[in-house]
Amino acid sequence: MIKHPRGTVVAALTVVLTLAAGCSEEQAATKLELTAALPDQVPSGTVLRLGDPQIQAIVGASGLAKELTGVTIEWANISGGPQSIQAFRADKLDCSAVADIPSLFAAWTGTPTKIVFQSVTADPLAHPIYKLGVAPGVSVTSLADLRGKKIAYSAGQAQGALVLRVLQKAGLSRKDVQLVELTSTGDSYVTALGSKAVDVAPIGAQNIKLYETKYPGAGSIFTGIRDDAATLYCLTSAVEDTNKAAALKAYVAVRTRALLWANDHPAEYAKAYYQDTQGLSEADAKAVVEIGGTKAIPADWDAAVTRLQETADLLAEEQSHDRLDVTTLVDRRFETVQAAAAGDKVVTGDAA
Repeated sequence: MIKHPRGTVVAALTVVLTLAAGCSEEQAATKLELTAALPDQVPSGTVLRLGDPQIQAIVGASGLAKELTGVTIEWANISGGPQSIQAFRADKLDCSAVADIPSLFAAWTGTPTKIVFQSVTADPLAHPIYKLGVAPGVSVTSLADLRGKKIAYSAGQAQGALVLRVLQKAGLSRKDVQLVELTSTGDSYVTALGSKAVDVAPIGAQNIKLYETKYPGAGSIFTGIRDDAATLYCLTSAVEDTNKAAALKAYVAVRTRALLWANDHPAEYAKAYYQDTQGLSEADAKAVVEIGGTKAIPADWDAAVTRLQETADLLAEEQSHDRLDVTTLVDRRFETVQAAAAGDKVVTGDAA
């Protein structure tokens, strides 16, 4: 199981990495229209408050920090939808790394955000983010076996959307199963499975081996659904800030190169993030990186936007939300920024 960052590595919620030359004050920013071109020049001292722990580790290990001249990054040990939306509302964060669901719930709960980055897994079905953990003694060998089962469910998280998509794929409705409301934090889903409070729960693929070892008789199955959406979403107000928009343009390019660097340097990536900040052993860190597969930068966002709309429509129907036009949630000015940074390493089509 992935451990929380060690206190010796992350001594406080926010760690400041100053990349500006000199100590000039951040210049007052003007409002940038969302249709305007992204500015190229970053005023020295521009601050970005980012919840992007994996990329933080990669930037430090790869030497890419030098490409962020003029940007001061305040790194926050925040990831996932609930944490990031709470930080957005408190104006403590500009952007956070999440899957696709948080942007939808931010919109539904009145927090305007924009997606400024999209990546995918090159072979998503072979390298899923989640598998369905099965409680000890429970017989589930296919999606059809989910009928009548107690399934852990968190409406506002990626795991909740995955459960609904799995039921849809299996030809089942919510009435055919018992959804058990349970937020996925820490080991909550693993503990619920081990105690048989639920029969099935989506858990991280990298945790399956540990789960099955800890609870004899436990099992897991593949969902058969791609769940590889990976984004960076930001407060709309941050993207409308001329200075921050310029800094984000630079950061999106560096973030792109950071993911590609991690593909080419798996051992260094495993050490920088999973060993040094998550506390895994060398062997476990290497295994987690292998399970995650190769990350890729799409040549365009068409397929990702289509999948996001399908997910939004499903959640609107199943959870009684207003219908969303997800094109209002993506800032496609950054689409060409990351594609240019990836160069000939972009992937085309649906990366399936």
